[in-house]
Amino acid sequence: QPFKVLATETITGKALEADIYNAIPTEKVDGTCCYVTTYKGQPYLWARLDRKPNKQAEKRFKRFLYSLEDSKEFVWNVEEDFKPVPDTWIPAKDIEYSNGNPLPDENGHMPGWVPVEKNSKQYCWHSSVVNYEAEIALVLKHHADPGLLEISPVPLSEILEQTLELIGTNINANPYGLGSKKQPVHLLVPHGAFEIKNPPTLKQDDILSWFEGCSEGKVEGIVWHCHDGCLIKLHRHHLGLRWPLAETYLNSQPVVISFNRTKYDCDFEPKSLFHHFSNLDGQRFDRLKDIKFD
Repeated sequence: QPFKVLATETITGKALEADIYNAIPTEKVDGTCCYVTTYKGQPYLWARLDRKPNKQAEKRFKRFLYSLEDSKEFVWNVEEDFKPVPDTWIPAKDIEYSNGNPLPDENGHMPGWVPVEKNSKQYCWHSSVVNYEAEIALVLKHHADPGLLEISPVPLSEILEQTLELIGTNINANPYGLGSKKQPVHLLVPHGAFEIKNPPTLKQDDILSWFEGCSEGKVEGIVWHCHDGCLIKLHRHHLGLRWPLAETYLNSQPVVISFNRTKYDCDFEPKSLFHHFSNLDGQRFDRLKDIKFD
């Protein structure tokens, strides 16, 4: 898009309504959004797929946006205006409906999900972090010990109906330096997993100096989790700050691998991340980017 979105000094009505002052600030992790819900009778990982308008509808929508006629609302023809999506596609939960049809958001997209099949070519990095036989996912989260991260298999049933971020070698130019071309590493991070210990106040200057002046601020952004389920997101870009950074907060913390293979009946394929990580059980690395399998 040809325009920049920048933050102003005032807090939006939406954020105040959601009680942002009492929200939980968490690190915005730079990856691609995923969702865990049931498919074929078992918990599955789903990849984000937005249903987008076709060329004609896009032109109409852009004309409407640039005409800046606030009085009128753009009318979509949900049957005809959108590109086809796979039959398995489902709309995201918080989407609005009209006459039983999902409605697009203010960008003209319908956020939604498609299931990630085992050995999917299109979603190969997604499928590398799940094992449907053992019904587990590879998850990065805080260890019980403060200041320590942990990579471990988590039952998909435990993260059912949650959204997560897929991060790693082949996602968004790999801002955390995970793995390598020869040995890609990908992991799932549950949304809201990394609560910010010393957050800035909700003043623009404070947030700016927090991003620029402390190690905890070396993150892509902040997501405030409000009690009503509302998420308020602020990206470094919104303040004119650059991302990615050479050194990130996520990479300043040691990480331990906890993977007890004996808990699982199935054999992990020798080239799989599950096999590699199970061989590293109990090992500790200074940083995520130091994890090597050989």
